[in-house]
Amino acid sequence: MQVWARELGFSQIGVAPVDLSSAEAGLTAWLAQGFHGDMAYMASHGLKRARPAELVPGTASVITARMDYLPRSTPDGWQALEFARLQRPGEGIVSVYARGRDYHKVLRARLQKLSDRIAEQVGPLGYRVFTDSAPVLEAELASRSGQGWRGKHTLVLNREAGSMFFLGEIYIDLDLPRTEATSGHCGSCSACIDVCPTQAIIAPQRLDARRCISYLTIEHAGPIPLELRPLMGNRIYGCDDCQLACPWNKFAQRSALPDFDERRGLSGQQLVTLFGWTEDEFLRYTEGGPIRRIGHERWLRNVAVAMGNALRSADDSAMRQALQQRLAQASPLLREHIDWALEI
Repeated sequence: MQVWARELGFSQIGVAPVDLSSAEAGLTAWLAQGFHGDMAYMASHGLKRARPAELVPGTASVITARMDYLPRSTPDGWQALEFARLQRPGEGIVSVYARGRDYHKVLRARLQKLSDRIAEQVGPLGYRVFTDSAPVLEAELASRSGQGWRGKHTLVLNREAGSMFFLGEIYIDLDLPRTEATSGHCGSCSACIDVCPTQAIIAPQRLDARRCISYLTIEHAGPIPLELRPLMGNRIYGCDDCQLACPWNKFAQRSALPDFDERRGLSGQQLVTLFGWTEDEFLRYTEGGPIRRIGHERWLRNVAVAMGNALRSADDSAMRQALQQRLAQASPLLREHIDWALEI
């Protein structure tokens, strides 16, 4: 099965048990404190997330898979180069994972092919594939199946690959031998906690999503809280800071697949250019990628915040003009963020 997985572009597969009952108390407490923010689906699914056999009746094992996503052309010293983007306030920063093809499509198709190969060998099979697409405790399943350990930023860390990888699962009705879990290796390091711009990591392995820039720019549909806007800098879709600061990511692996190569127009682009995209241009440049799902309005909202932060560091007439030109046709949500950007 490992050979098949590698042929399909996966870096590693493991097998997790379906009994996640020991994770239920932590999940319940996290939801009770409202750390999931607007992600109401997390609360509505309740403990199904920790009960694979309830989500997919008949599930006896969970096959976990991880896939490295650094673009093939990623240079050595890439973490420092990514941090350097923060010092160029007129440039928009899109999270590394989102610069290529939508990972949901890539992983789901390849997990399906892996499932088909297993079925060819064992006969009729009950299974369902997931990748960040249902109430699944992905990181918990990954850590219990030997993919790595939960870092203090809540992401899974692997000694040979850092954390720059995607996770996927196959819920299967075969009782497969489990793979052994690994121990943690964060020690006393708190680099991810210390570097978080909004201090969203409130304790080791405890994230308040409502403060997380990835949540604010991707999942959150309404106005971005005033006190958090200046902390976003020029991050317009996602945030990689906790991963960039992690010493284990010096071992992050480049993807073997062209799917995750950077697409033209999404990396190193000026905010004024990105803010000037019409809806048709937005749809064209983001076709097949993960950014498209937030829609044009929220994209402009995010870019407007970044422009406001850039203007606070140095006035720019072209940026001001671009913001003012959008005001007349702006929705109430976008107008609020444009007005804030121009208030200097």
